[in-house]
Amino acid sequence: MSVATVARRRVSPRRVAARAARRMSPRLRRRLIALALAGLALTAGYLLWLRDSSLVAVERVEVTGVTSSDAGRVSAALTRAARDMTTLHVDREALDRAVAGYPVVRKLDVSPDFPHGLRVHVIEYQPAAIAVSDSGRVPVAGDGTILRGVKVVGRLPTVDVDGALGTDSLLDSTARGSAAVAGGAPAVLRQRIVDVERRPDDGYVAELRDGPELIFGAAGRLRAKWAAAARVLADLESRGATYVDLRIPSRPAVGGLAAATLDPVAPAVEAGTSLQSTPTGSVDTGVVTPETTQSAVPNSTTTDATTPSEQPTEQAGTETPVEAVDPLTAGAGGGATAAP
Repeated sequence: MSVATVARRRVSPRRVAARAARRMSPRLRRRLIALALAGLALTAGYLLWLRDSSLVAVERVEVTGVTSSDAGRVSAALTRAARDMTTLHVDREALDRAVAGYPVVRKLDVSPDFPHGLRVHVIEYQPAAIAVSDSGRVPVAGDGTILRGVKVVGRLPTVDVDGALGTDSLLDSTARGSAAVAGGAPAVLRQRIVDVERRPDDGYVAELRDGPELIFGAAGRLRAKWAAAARVLADLESRGATYVDLRIPSRPAVGGLAAATLDPVAPAVEAGTSLQSTPTGSVDTGVVTPETTQSAVPNSTTTDATTPSEQPTEQAGTETPVEAVDPLTAGAGGGATAAP
């Protein structure tokens, strides 16, 4: 057999291990076996004895984050459940089951403090709105979870509930959508919301205190819609608007007060008299702000040729009352309509 043939011969790993074992001294072999057995014994001792031993039993339980009226009961339930554990064997599912009867608890953060301590931080649902039903008023979270006994700090918007309120969560799907809209609002703006309701044509609408109505449409993409609302409300040019349409959050529309027709301020127009009016449309700059329509009555009869849209001709005997209304000073209840 040539040298090249021997070099190309493939040696299996099993054969290499067998050769190494034959070369290993009996003493070294016994030591390796003893180390392997010791490792197995330590692992079995940890799993079967030390992990659940009283040497590492939980003796101190620190519960933080609870602020509701059930704070004492929540802390007691967590402490009782934790006392059956060790810092090397924390049963998180058992802790979750201990507070399952308290809807205010959203999540638990658990961290053992070796050898005998356990820290449990309770993350609670935050009230987003006040649900109003025939059975009373109760705070609810943004996902519709009913938060009985939770302290409400500051103002919260109201949400009307049709029918039964529910036990742990709102049964009314429309009320859950309203709660979701309120829950998606930044904390500063949430305090300015009077209520959230659903209308047939506009979808969900939030009415602001000393501010415009916010039209959301469907209860989706709420983060983007609230971000658009915050930008519009921070813009000085949007002051005096009656509503902000957020159904397309990348292109919100701001509606102001349109011109209103009040009592006549000019005499009747004779036959052949022309009335010249120049309506000003809304300006599209990403945030739409409609301007007030300006109207003027000419002092004399004119026969200049103009387009019908610029100079309509009034029939004999008709009266044309015209008055321009300032959208920044006019009242919102004058019957004017706003166009996006």
